[in-house]
Amino acid sequence: MSIFDGGMKIRVSAASGTEAVLKRELIALGYEPGGAVQGRVDFSGDMCDVARANIFLRTAGRVRVVLAEFPARTFDELYDGMRALRVKDVFPRDAAVAVSAKSAKSALFSLRDIQKISKKAIADEWAAEYGRMEESGERYDLEVSVLSDIVSVTLDTSGAGLHKRGYRVKLGEAPIRETLAAAMLLLSVWRGERPFLDPFCGSGTIPIEAAMIGTNTAPGLGRAFSFERFALAPPVSESVRREAEELIVRDAALRIRGGDISPDAVKLAREHAARAGMDKYIHFQVQDAREMSSRFAHGVIVTNPPYGERLMKGAELAALYAEFGKAFRALDKWSAYVITSYPAFERDFGRRADRVRVLYNSELECRFYRFLGAPPARRPRGDAEALAAAVSARGESTGARKEAGADSASAEEKGEDKI
Repeated sequence: MSIFDGGMKIRVSAASGTEAVLKRELIALGYEPGGAVQGRVDFSGDMCDVARANIFLRTAGRVRVVLAEFPARTFDELYDGMRALRVKDVFPRDAAVAVSAKSAKSALFSLRDIQKISKKAIADEWAAEYGRMEESGERYDLEVSVLSDIVSVTLDTSGAGLHKRGYRVKLGEAPIRETLAAAMLLLSVWRGERPFLDPFCGSGTIPIEAAMIGTNTAPGLGRAFSFERFALAPPVSESVRREAEELIVRDAALRIRGGDISPDAVKLAREHAARAGMDKYIHFQVQDAREMSSRFAHGVIVTNPPYGERLMKGAELAALYAEFGKAFRALDKWSAYVITSYPAFERDFGRRADRVRVLYNSELECRFYRFLGAPPARRPRGDAEALAAAVSARGESTGARKEAGADSASAEEKGEDKI
């Protein structure tokens, strides 16, 4: 019996500042996650849950299985703990085992030595079980992380980072990761029934992620994962992919628009949307953000405009933000969410934000500004709508993936956090 045949501790990583969004996603999937520590959130599950986390989570960076945890302040203790790893229950005989290392606030801080000792311990245990390591088969990626003198040994189940959905084959200028784009959307008050606009859409990532949320399309459906090649793991991927396909709302009536001043960017955005299967839900057009307009009220802007580290600087950037702010104020009761590292954004935009969060665009520290417009009036529910809502809620309780934090819109509008 392998470790993959029973319950496991599953560890999911998220970019700094988005951990609460990830936790809401896990709860919406029916799990009971623990608290966020160093950008990671743990929950319990089996291989089916590993597959669901990889396929359904929008804001996760990676999904790992925790193989062992033990204290270690010396390399002898590290070796003994690693030697106790049940290699025969994890790896096939021909597995190629790659070891990476991390350390923080610990007596063991040399990453090269942590990596070297850990691999030696695995090789020695391997020799006792199998003989010499040949490492001619599938690759298995182990991470040995030492935090406050506690060693965590985890096995990566994702392969490529989860921001790689499979639809973005070309990079536009200064792109934003898909996982961060999804987190920004899930932090906003946008829901599928409200108009949406990204006036600086670039290669289309934010509108495409909005369409995937609006159609309830799981972000991992179009790619493969390393767990699907684990020789000792049960085959669970097909059933989870089938679950995800059945949950897609293919007739969603969405009003999603992406605009950019660059014709090349818009062309690339359309190409990416088509690859994602989202092109029929998004209208892309060549447009200067300073000329944006809409006949609809209560819409939502989520955008990643140019800032100092990308494309524009100084007086030119200040003028762009001023004109962008002027165009925004002309919209009817719209809300806007803007990520930028430009320190004087509020001044030039012409309005003080209702809330500011710190988010990271790759390694760059940014601010995520929220400008709330008046929320749309709530329409009274009839009996049929109330029944439909009850059925939908029952579906969520069985683990069906819905928009993470959908019930938090009113809390966001009040400036509160859920979780």
